[in-house]
Amino acid sequence: MSTDIRLAFAHPEERAEATASTDPRDRIALRDYPVEADIGAFQTERGQRQRLLFNVVVEVAPPPAPLEDDVDRILSYDRITEAIADELASERLNLLETLAERIAERILAEPRAQRVFVRIEKLDRGPGALGIEIVRSRAAAPLRQLREDGSDDALHPLVVYLDNAAITAPDLPQRLDTLEGRGAPLVLCVGLPPMAGQEAAALPAAVQRRIDLLAIEQNAWRLAARDRRCLVVASRTEIDWAMRQGQTIVWAPSKLVLDTPDGPLARAGDGPALALWLAEILAARAVVVPEGTGLSAGSRVPVETFPAAG
Repeated sequence: MSTDIRLAFAHPEERAEATASTDPRDRIALRDYPVEADIGAFQTERGQRQRLLFNVVVEVAPPPAPLEDDVDRILSYDRITEAIADELASERLNLLETLAERIAERILAEPRAQRVFVRIEKLDRGPGALGIEIVRSRAAAPLRQLREDGSDDALHPLVVYLDNAAITAPDLPQRLDTLEGRGAPLVLCVGLPPMAGQEAAALPAAVQRRIDLLAIEQNAWRLAARDRRCLVVASRTEIDWAMRQGQTIVWAPSKLVLDTPDGPLARAGDGPALALWLAEILAARAVVVPEGTGLSAGSRVPVETFPAAG
């Protein structure tokens, strides 16, 4: 049995571990939690309570201060069971998918919750268990653009990861024209430049992370040199200002990654992972990557691909 198939039927806690980033996160698990509810789209299910089985795993940011054995400083298990009870009580639903989405949304409203796995199974619809499993991640609130009349619009940028082949491709200007034509603020991300990360001597992890981030910033300037419309920016303030101005951005990641609590420090040399992280905190419309680029599962940001440069 392949790893993908095994994980498809594994407990959500095992899937969470297998798809986790290297950034440290704690996990809270609710296993095999039974509830009876009136749910289902078929007429035979209406008015009939049936058994549901819930398995939920929540990845949470490490506490910013010592716990001191204080329950108010953790995400309590009760928050998970309350989310299930509240959503079942709010209205009768036809679909497990709808229920799972609402439970995930409620859990992710908790300040420390970062990613949630929700599996719901019906136990009375046949000889086995029929169910749904979803993975959802926290998404930031979008930047808003103020209009002259005082109203505002949410700005959902397009975050695009360009590998080294795309940076040097002859059709780069035409590709940027096409991306700008989609009408969303454009944020370009890059990874390590060619031949980077090949030092012979092993370095301390903290040192290597900074070297990788600086190398990516060098690559950002390399991209900007190929097209004069590109503006290299580093801070969140610069990013927000440039998006409001409709400027095409190339992201230099060091400052934002190093300054953000629970930032992706352990993925400092992984350009696609950094691009996905930025897309999540900017509430991007989509993250666009070359075909074949590997990204972690569970992001709320839609992933699109473009043909890899030859």
